[in-house]
Amino acid sequence: MDKNTQCVHSGTISDRVTRGLNTPIFTSSSFEYMDVLENVYPRYFNTPNQKAVVDKLSALENTAGGLLFSSGMAAISTVIFSIAGNGDHVVMQKDIYGGTHHFATAEFERFGIEFTFTSNSVEGFEKAIKNNTRLLYIETPSNPLLLITDIEAAAQLAKSKNILSAIDNTFATPINQNPHDLGIDIVVHSGTKYLGGHSDICCGAVMTTHELIERIQSSAMNFGGSLNATTCQLLERSLKTLGIRVEKQNQNALTIARFLSQHKQVNNVYYPGLETHLGFDIASKQMRGFGGMLAFELDEDRIDPDRFVRKLGLITPALSLGGVETIICAPAVTSHAKISAAERQELGISDGLFRLSVGIEDVDDLTADLEGALSN
Repeated sequence: MDKNTQCVHSGTISDRVTRGLNTPIFTSSSFEYMDVLENVYPRYFNTPNQKAVVDKLSALENTAGGLLFSSGMAAISTVIFSIAGNGDHVVMQKDIYGGTHHFATAEFERFGIEFTFTSNSVEGFEKAIKNNTRLLYIETPSNPLLLITDIEAAAQLAKSKNILSAIDNTFATPINQNPHDLGIDIVVHSGTKYLGGHSDICCGAVMTTHELIERIQSSAMNFGGSLNATTCQLLERSLKTLGIRVEKQNQNALTIARFLSQHKQVNNVYYPGLETHLGFDIASKQMRGFGGMLAFELDEDRIDPDRFVRKLGLITPALSLGGVETIICAPAVTSHAKISAAERQELGISDGLFRLSVGIEDVDDLTADLEGALSN
């Protein structure tokens, strides 16, 4: 089926009692255990509402199955702790979500896990791999500078070294790219973003093979980061419009990226859909659309960053991303605030850098708002 058809129909549980079109909300936290194939319990990640969403996401990501979590970080941390333990080593792309970066620096050492941050090139990954490396972790497009990593090449490298590979596919969504098709073992999402899409739920997802699901689920049951039935239903509802939302966000983001790239107050625009982007050729190969996220860096000699963001009227300064409304944030004081100033400088995250999560509004209204804020 086409992605939009999968969004609407895959995973839906038929309501045989009322013949309603939507999956019912099964609110029970207690289920009968006699004469059943498996014991059902929310913390076991196997309730009907959890399975309905997983089936839909599995169809969209072309994986055998998956697990739902209470947040994106619950998904990421569970995956890594399921694969790496005391004495093991993890290779991580250094240009990743600030929360993931902080998780590694704050938690790995006390659990005996070694790690190496490296560039997003396959050559960088290969140099960082050791005999005790168990996982290669990447993110593309990356947060916040939209760097593009060659997914297929990274996956092939991991397989050649007999290590597992995982990717944060939050920015791209399964509408724009399917990393599992390119050889990645584990696909992770912060469902709080595009999958939820309305800035009203917090969740995460892991999509992978049956074998790895069992491995990750055994740890997940101990960590307890499962998702309740009501949030599962809200997520399933939101996923039905994922395709049409992302398509509109793709279109708007490309238009805005082109507008900003021509503006005299803007020094740099980071968007993989621009032909000038360093990762344009690779992105064109592995993505069907270039996403709704972009970043741009103001010319701080011409315009004060704080004054700029305060002049915006329609676009709201806010945390998170991926909703139907357009929001903006300064990574230096939000997503990457827990990283030191020196590390931010090394990553290219300046005080004048802004990350724009483009929504589904009329693009002319959005560019007019940006133009007004950029004017002296």
